[in-house]
Amino acid sequence: MKNVKMNHLKISVLIILSLLLELTLHAQPRLQMIEVDVAPTHENWEYKVGEQVSFKVSVLKNDIPLEDITINYRTGLEKLVPEESQSMTLKNGTGIIKVDGLNEPGFLRCWVSTTVNGKEYKGYATAGFEPEKIEPIAKMPEDFDDFWNNAKAELASIPIDANMTLLPERCTEKVNVYHIDIQNYPSNSRVYGILSVPKAPGKYPAVLRVPGAGIRPYYGDIKTAEKGIITLQIGIHGIPVNMEEEVYANLRTGALNSYWVFNLKDRDQYYYKRVYLGCVRAVDYIFSLPEFDGENIAVAGGSQGGALSIVTAGLDSRIKWLAPFYPALCDLTGYTANRAGGWPHMFHPDNPHHQTKAEMETASYFDVVNFARKVTVPGYYSWGFNDNVCPPTSMYAAYNVIDAPKQLFLALQTGHWTFPEQRETSNQWLFSKLRAE
Repeated sequence: MKNVKMNHLKISVLIILSLLLELTLHAQPRLQMIEVDVAPTHENWEYKVGEQVSFKVSVLKNDIPLEDITINYRTGLEKLVPEESQSMTLKNGTGIIKVDGLNEPGFLRCWVSTTVNGKEYKGYATAGFEPEKIEPIAKMPEDFDDFWNNAKAELASIPIDANMTLLPERCTEKVNVYHIDIQNYPSNSRVYGILSVPKAPGKYPAVLRVPGAGIRPYYGDIKTAEKGIITLQIGIHGIPVNMEEEVYANLRTGALNSYWVFNLKDRDQYYYKRVYLGCVRAVDYIFSLPEFDGENIAVAGGSQGGALSIVTAGLDSRIKWLAPFYPALCDLTGYTANRAGGWPHMFHPDNPHHQTKAEMETASYFDVVNFARKVTVPGYYSWGFNDNVCPPTSMYAAYNVIDAPKQLFLALQTGHWTFPEQRETSNQWLFSKLRAE
């Protein structure tokens, strides 16, 4: 009995640590003693094309401006080499940097640094120039629909062959939690995930939670399930999601390192083909559950998960709502037009090994822009202008082509992280849709 209690305690600690890790990945950055605060002077951080932009800069210690402090600053487009560094002295700890605006829709970033007591401190901010007019560089292949319709047909011919294993140590008074695996494309590959189902008899709506980039274990969205919503949190790598952390750490630096460029020259063998179809297979599985109400289903995720949310909604007409945060994989070839492309930046000028015609052609079948063009259902989107992982130019390129009801929650100063308010409002929107319909 004592060993059982110890095992439960160990598992509980692991779950807590994992949840803390997940929160850290999307949490507000930790403050430093010296803060370099940068912000455009327009309240909404937006300017007209051609308009001069002003960035207000303050160097703060204990929230008080430091006087006679020298700063260095550079301006340029996101993810691209900025202009030559310039310097100025902030007499009262605050100053204004004035820069010529962009002559086309996009984003201009201002990087600022200073040195205090031998330590360098940095900050940056990003001004938008009519971002709602940004058009994608990504082109849709003529046979895009045929390619994906054929892929889905092949997936449909493969039995789900589902396995469920109850995880008693994770179950709560209201929710049963299972480790599941289902057959995916190609045959004999698997999708693994954590399924959380309300215990009370009834029919429930569902949320598919799709993951951000990386290789890690998952513990399920039990909190949402306790609100009366089935949740399925999946991994994408075809491996169980309940193993020891050491296994995932070894895969991150070994066999799955840089998985996002595996077989990029071949659209049929590219890594994300199995991933995208795995999301459709996860929807298949949810529809097979006797507890599911058979209709009300949403998909949500951040970064790579934001991309997979749009992809799933674009591929699968059964999805009724989506809630992406800072989607990756948007407008991947933006760099060919001298502007930022989306994560994982395989076509960035610093990655010449991936700038081949074959790789760009393959990427067009997986670019989120082309799936965004297929979205027909309401979505709630959220990101910030300071995202350096998924540049806002790339995200707007996808968002602007969506011809469906959509809301955008901008948390301007955020980078690749979220405020609690973003998560709360997204969930409120999602839950209200799932319960109201």
